[in-house]
Amino acid sequence: MNLADLSFVAIWVFILLPLPILVWRLLPLASDNTAALRIPFYQGVCANTISQQTPSKIRLILAVLAWILLLIAAARPQFMGETISQQTSGRSLMMAVDISGSMKEDDMRLAGKAVSRLVAVKAVASDFITQRQGDRIGLILFGSQAYLQVPLTFDLKTITLLLNEAELGLAGQQTAIGDAIGLAVKRLRNEPEADRVLILLTDGANTTGNIDPLKAADLAAQEKVRVYTIGVGSDARMMRTPFGLRKVDGTDLDEKTLSAIADKTGGRYFRARDVKGLQEIYAVLDEIEPISTDELSYRPIKELYYYPLSIALLLSVLIVLWNTLGRVMVRFIGEDAGAR
Repeated sequence: MNLADLSFVAIWVFILLPLPILVWRLLPLASDNTAALRIPFYQGVCANTISQQTPSKIRLILAVLAWILLLIAAARPQFMGETISQQTSGRSLMMAVDISGSMKEDDMRLAGKAVSRLVAVKAVASDFITQRQGDRIGLILFGSQAYLQVPLTFDLKTITLLLNEAELGLAGQQTAIGDAIGLAVKRLRNEPEADRVLILLTDGANTTGNIDPLKAADLAAQEKVRVYTIGVGSDARMMRTPFGLRKVDGTDLDEKTLSAIADKTGGRYFRARDVKGLQEIYAVLDEIEPISTDELSYRPIKELYYYPLSIALLLSVLIVLWNTLGRVMVRFIGEDAGAR
């Protein structure tokens, strides 16, 4: 271990080193005017106690060492390892997923069963995320409002978990596509231009929000953010009528706007009418988006505070045992002298 690689997180703690001396000097000493307790066997105690001052000096030395070790532990010593460089190959993708009320439509099929659009998106997107080893993924959920669920990270398990925990209507019942794009641009503007990619999944048209989707697309184009839009849902939907549920042709999906957003930003619009379509879209995205290569460097840090802390605790135990042993000896000698 090279001492040059040893550092302290809170080196200022060492200014407390003289604190015990200051306390001893400044605090008033115990009064000597109290009545002394006379014991008949005092001479016997003194005669049978070996070197009264030497143990006191040893206890003092142990206490000083324990105090110094406690300060060293409080300063948090760390050992910095050698620099490790790793080549990371991957993309930086921000995913914006629509969780508005319309995503509850059960017009998708998964494993032979009818499921809602959100369930289908979760299933396929989860597989897509878990295959992105080496990529940084971020997650935006939007409805009436858009909010950042997970910033760009390599922690794919957390993103998958939080995506699967998303509930319908959590962000409101309406759809704010423009706000979702604006939030993604804000989070991606500091990334390298080659890594500014947004994948937006929705099943409807923009019905609310502070930013118009096309204006948000212009902003994304200015910031070099490429937006790939995915329209989710079948071409027919179920409507509740006085005669029960009926299948009606047509969809609320605003494909014209989604296509325009993709064109403005240099992305591409996809239509996903079923789960298989979603899977094919993600496969195409793998081919479209180039892989960027970065070098990641870091120095491993090893915490060392527990070494001085353990020794300080051990010394404290020794001091307590020493004091206890001394009292036992005095009591034993006293009893022996009294018996005489």
